[in-house]
Amino acid sequence: MIGDAIAGYIGNKIDRRDGKGGTIGALVGVLGWRVAKRVVPAAIVLGAAAYGARALQRRFSAPAT
Repeated sequence: MIGDAIAGYIGNKIDRRDGKGGTIGALVGVLGWRVAKRVVPAAIVLGAAAYGARALQRRFSAPAT
C-alpha cells in the first residue's frame, strides 16, 4: 500500500512536468509498480532456472578427456 502511494506520487510528478494534470501519470505509476512486483520476481526465478539447466547440461555433456 505504501509502495502504491509512492509510485502514484512519482507518476504524478512526472506527468505534471508537461504542465497538464497528473492523474494519468499517477495511475500509470501505480499500475507499473503492481506489474513490476509480479514480473520481476518471476523473471528472476525463470532466469535462475534457465541458468541452472544450462550449467547442468554443460556439466554432464562435457567430453571425457
